[in-house]
This record gives sequence, structure tokens and C-alpha cells, in this order.
Amino acid sequence: MLPTTEFALLRRIATEQATGRAPSLVAAVVRDGKITWSGARGYLDGPGDGSGDGPRTAQRVEPDNDTQYRIGSITKPFIALLVLRLRDEGALELNDPLERHLPGTELGHLTVARLLTHTSGLTAESPGEWWERSPGTDWSELASRLDSGSLKLRPGGRFHYSNVGYGTLGELVARHRGTSWLDALRAEILTPLGMHRTDAHPHGRHATGWAVHPFADVVLPEPAHDAGAMAPAGQLWSTVTDLARFVALVGGHTGGVLRPDTIAEMREVAAVDSSDAWIAGYGLGFQLVRHQGRILAGHTGSMPGFLASAMIDPATGTGALAMANTTSGPAILGLVLDLVGLADEHEPVLPAPWQPAHVDPALLELTGLWHWGPTPFHVRALPEGWLDLSPASGKGRASRFRPLGEDRWEGLDGYYSGETLRVGRDTDGTPRHLELATFVFTRTPYDPRAPIPGGVDERGWRA
Repeated sequence: MLPTTEFALLRRIATEQATGRAPSLVAAVVRDGKITWSGARGYLDGPGDGSGDGPRTAQRVEPDNDTQYRIGSITKPFIALLVLRLRDEGALELNDPLERHLPGTELGHLTVARLLTHTSGLTAESPGEWWERSPGTDWSELASRLDSGSLKLRPGGRFHYSNVGYGTLGELVARHRGTSWLDALRAEILTPLGMHRTDAHPHGRHATGWAVHPFADVVLPEPAHDAGAMAPAGQLWSTVTDLARFVALVGGHTGGVLRPDTIAEMREVAAVDSSDAWIAGYGLGFQLVRHQGRILAGHTGSMPGFLASAMIDPATGTGALAMANTTSGPAILGLVLDLVGLADEHEPVLPAPWQPAHVDPALLELTGLWHWGPTPFHVRALPEGWLDLSPASGKGRASRFRPLGEDRWEGLDGYYSGETLRVGRDTDGTPRHLELATFVFTRTPYDPRAPIPGGVDERGWRA
């Protein structure tokens, strides 16, 4: 990036590291599936020489793009990716009750989708000790503690973040794959994406997690226990290099681990977090944030000693990530949102040059002006047999449609998502009308030759 852009980004993370009093902080901007800028502030080594009572003697070590940090709840979207792979393979449906895949659980009536979107009403934390700071138990022990009292809200009633829900989904993945959730993740996601430095435990160069005293510049080491059955909710460690690949994945650079349309489905709003003035929501495993006209997708994470955030704006393709080894202090999500904004402000993404594209000639007769009653719409032909239906005025219901075959298309956006667009033809094959969710679109307003429900006044238009 330009030196002025790089300095603005560096200044932003330097300010956050200093004011948030983070022992170290790393960050990166991601575009076109790769890192375009990265930076770091602070040091990895702790106070003193390890004895606790002497002066600092260790050489100061700065973090880099290969330094592991714990990413906490950014583990959750990786579990969601595995669940969606199972769905795409036909092994499950999102509306399946949990009982179908984890028989015997007291929570078997909850659906897979409710767990993915945090709308199951399930308790936020696992029963027992504070799981983030305690050694974990196995699934049988966790399951034995979950009963009807673990439901705190009506399923489907509202968004309620549940770490337990993702521990449960991790077990669902393990049952289907016949291995641990972590082994499934390595084989199906991490290895194909080249994320070789993402794991359940640190190895090699990594940051120590610290708690910073709120009223003094001293630190305390935080524990990093294995979370056991709760590990799918927040166990993973990663690096700038690896987490950038996750950001790219959320933006659509899937690396073949999922179809791009599945990733787009995961980014769709499934629940709104009403506690945040409707600026935050959740999809199928991705957190969603509405910020200054943008809708960004990704996830945040925190565990004792660590903070992390990774988000991308799919509209511009600009994403960012940040990680710090402190329990609290830096506004990690706000930092990432600012990095995305700074990158696009200083170096906005240029639109791709327009060039002719192959379009099925048979679609051309469907293009042009159509009317929904008296309201004009335009139909445009897109590559790969897709159609775009948009109001001529720019205001109203619009959608893209992908082909289903035999004059049928499926709606992908907004009001018409999932609805079928059909073409009605004259006896000579000429398109006469379009039918969409019972609505009829005609070449002229209320064409009397088309099957318009309710009929048309026989006296026609008048002054």
C-alpha cells in the first residue's frame, strides 16, 4: 500500500496498543484474498527475567505474522464451516432436531440452525465452574449437566449468545466424522487453506496471555487450560498469516472448502442482537456488524489473556484482523472496523473494468421493460444464465435469480429469496408474462392478454 496509507494504519494500531495497554498487538489488512498490509506493536516477553523478583534481563521480542495468539470465539465459525459442509453433503438439514444427530440429549428438540445462530435459548455458559479459566471435561460430563433448566429463553424467541451451543455442535461434527472436531477441522478446513499454524494449543513462536491491572502498569499471567467439550467454543490459536486466510474465506475466497454461495448464505442475517441498537447480528456462524453504511462479516474472540477480531466487507472485498495478548483494554472490534475504513478511505478499491461477457442468446428476449401492475421493472441478463430484476426507479423489490431449468429461476435476494420466477409464453414461444410468487409482470401495464389475478376493468385506462 502507499506509504501514507501504511503510516495511517500503523498509527491506528500504535494508538490502540498504547491507550489500551496491551503487552502486544498485531494486525493486518486483507484484500483480494491476501495480506496487503500488516503491523505490530509491543513485545512478547513478560516482566522481569522469569524469577518475579529481579530486573528485566530478557531481550525484547517483537511479534510478527507467524506469532500465535489465542483467537477465542473465532473458533466458532470454523465449527459452523464443518456443519455447513455436512449440510451440503446431505448428512443433515439445518432444521433437523438435535436428537437426530446426538440421541439421548435433554436438548434434542433444539434445531441445528438454532444452535448455529444463537437463537436456541440455551444458556450462555456451561454449568459448573467458569469454563474459560478451568480445565475442561468431556462431552458425557457436559451433557449430563445440560437439562431443561439450561434453556433460559424460548427457542427462536431472540438472539442469546451461547458458548454451550457451539460445544454441542462440535460434538455433532465429531459424531458424523467419527473423529474429534479438531481432526475434522484440520483435514477439511485448515490443511486445504494452508492454515498450518492454527491449532488447539500453541507451538513454536507464540504470545503469553496477560491480565493488565486496571490501576497500575503491572501484569498477571492468565491460564490457558484445555477446554475439553467446550473447546469448539473458543480453543483455537492462530497467526496473522493464517487468520488472513479466514478473512479471505468469509469474503468469498473459499479455497474449495465450501461453495461461494454457501459462504454467502452464512453471511445472511439470521438474528439481530437487539442489545446493540440493531447494529449487530448473526448469520450461520458469522457475526455481522453494521458500521457507517457497511455490513461486515466475521467474528470476534476473547479468552483469558487474549482478544481477537477478524472482519471483512464483502461489498468492497476489504477486510482486517487484529489480535492482542491481554484480557481487556483494546477496543479490538472498533480497531478492525477502523482499519477497514482507513484502507478504503486512503486507497479505495477500483471497480473492475467493464468488458463484454458471454450471455445465453436465449435470455435476450427476456430482457428489458416489464411491469408489475403499473410499476416498471427492468430485467437484465447476467453471466451463467442468471437474471436480475430491478425497479426502473431504483426503489422497490429487487433480486437476482439463478436458473433452475425449463423457464424457471430461483430468487436469491430480499423479498424474492427462494421464490420461483417462471416465464409464460404464447403458442409461438414468445414470452408473454413473468410469474413470481403469484405476481404477474407484463410488457405493458396490466396487459389484458396475461393471466392477471382479479382481471382488468373492461373500459381500460381513462382520464
